[in-house]
Amino acid sequence: MASIVAFLDSKARLLLLRDYKGDIPVSVIDEFPLLLLKQEQGLNNSSEPIIYSNGISYTFIQNDGIYTVGISKCDVNVFTILVFLSKLNDALIKHFKKLNEFSIKDNYSIIYELLDEMMDFGIPQITDDLVLKDYITQQSITFEKLISNVSNSATSTHRKIKQSKQDRRAPPTTITNQISWRKEGLKYKKNEAYLDVIESIDMLINSRGQMLTSEIYGKIKLKSYLSGMPELQLGLNEKFINSGLNSIKGLTSDNINNESITKSSIEVEDVKFHQCVQLEKFENDKIITFIPPDGECDLITYRVHSDILKPLFLIEYKFKNHSNTRLEIMVKVRANFKNKISANKVEIRIPVPEEIDSPKFHYQKGKLKYLPDENTLRWKFHKIEGGKEYVMIAELMLLSLVSESELKQFRKIPLNIKFEMQGFVTSGLQVRYLKIHEPHLNYNSYPYVRYITRSGDNYEIRSSNV
Repeated sequence: MASIVAFLDSKARLLLLRDYKGDIPVSVIDEFPLLLLKQEQGLNNSSEPIIYSNGISYTFIQNDGIYTVGISKCDVNVFTILVFLSKLNDALIKHFKKLNEFSIKDNYSIIYELLDEMMDFGIPQITDDLVLKDYITQQSITFEKLISNVSNSATSTHRKIKQSKQDRRAPPTTITNQISWRKEGLKYKKNEAYLDVIESIDMLINSRGQMLTSEIYGKIKLKSYLSGMPELQLGLNEKFINSGLNSIKGLTSDNINNESITKSSIEVEDVKFHQCVQLEKFENDKIITFIPPDGECDLITYRVHSDILKPLFLIEYKFKNHSNTRLEIMVKVRANFKNKISANKVEIRIPVPEEIDSPKFHYQKGKLKYLPDENTLRWKFHKIEGGKEYVMIAELMLLSLVSESELKQFRKIPLNIKFEMQGFVTSGLQVRYLKIHEPHLNYNSYPYVRYITRSGDNYEIRSSNV
């Protein structure tokens, strides 16, 4: 596994390093910036998150300009190191809210504690944040805390570090217990469990309203506030379960337009369960049984590929060029779902050329604003009800003469739309029941289920002028 774990800034300058095994000189980190530069320039014919040099492997991930690097000898399981580095970054983000140069420099002692608890002699040990919280007793430092406590922050931090070392507790029961993700003895006055079935849709639609590509990223998010050590059973609709969460055929939904899903197939891929789910029971009996962690977790994540979904919004998107000095943009949006459903937080972002002047807008509903820094017109709606249609026309004066070829390239930039809808998900997944049983306390519980469909980062529509 990893002999050294290091953090470097956006310019690959060393911020922090932990040597676990002592079998590799720590000076090898000095070679990483040059090796990274060669990789970016394509000199070593590699674009993968690993670099080999002189019998040493540098496995790395990048997050907001911070390189997290695992250094080891070449005979190593790269994927294990990548997973560990990802879990390490997640743990740091949960502690500091942001992982950047300042949060690392301000929290050296906590990071070293986390590194010591999460890895021992280069072998991953604890990566669950709920368990790590039982070990890490220090409070993280942020810029806001330093501002509010500028007079005594140094003294207070030193006291906390000293007190933390003195009060080092025995290993939490989550380590010695078979169920490492949940503490024993939890008690709540009101026992509740919330399930959010959330699906984000990425879709590319041409000017005729035809879908070119479609991808759905789904997750069942659990919020659990239950006493004791309850066992939960989650029941999904039979077609989803019987398929083994691999493929679904013939799904329909009464909540959306009948044309939205036909009898063609929908394939479910990349299904992942939280570690609390008893996989053997699911594989044998098709029952999703688990003892949940306390608080929030992603119980199930999945990806759905389909070529049969219909767009939830039909958008007509046209340009009219007036002598390369004035541009007229027309956008017509129609909600392509039943009138009993509404879409909330709708935001249509329409690209415009650089350096425009005196924009004039004609529209029926919503709020329209020109964002010069983003070269975008933003058309926002608080709510759009199913079947409704709205039109916007923008007249834009161009400050400089734009060639036809430049306008042609600009027209290739698609329009982007964001929205959120509640009450259904487009894959057809349905929660039939959520049973909660705690054998010792036998309390009444209150499960809640909510369905949310929202746009992904790439829900886009092409112009009819392309």
